[in-house]
Amino acid sequence: MKINIQGTGIELTEAIKRYAIEKTKSLEKYFDNIQQADIDVGMNTQRHNKGKIYYAEINLSVPGKVLRVVKESEDLYKSIDKVRDHFKVELEKLKGKMREIDRKDLRNQKGYQVE
Repeated sequence: MKINIQGTGIELTEAIKRYAIEKTKSLEKYFDNIQQADIDVGMNTQRHNKGKIYYAEINLSVPGKVLRVVKESEDLYKSIDKVRDHFKVELEKLKGKMREIDRKDLRNQKGYQVE
């Protein structure tokens, strides 16, 4: 998996890079054919009344699709964790759908009717 990372409105330290890349790489155990991950972490400047709001956005390229998740939190690391947790569910759903399609194809090859 190829990983691109950028920071918006914050200084992108090695610790932040390492944490975001580690969490993104851990998604490979849920879906093994992730081709590319684009990570954007930063701070929203529009909500000064609520204090500092950090966000994490990850775009994953899988065969035939691009999956995108954005999460916000008062802590940058929490935002990254929230994105990872959301992607875990999304990738498991996608994997289930792909398996169902494969099963239907196998049934059709054997001569069974699928409705």
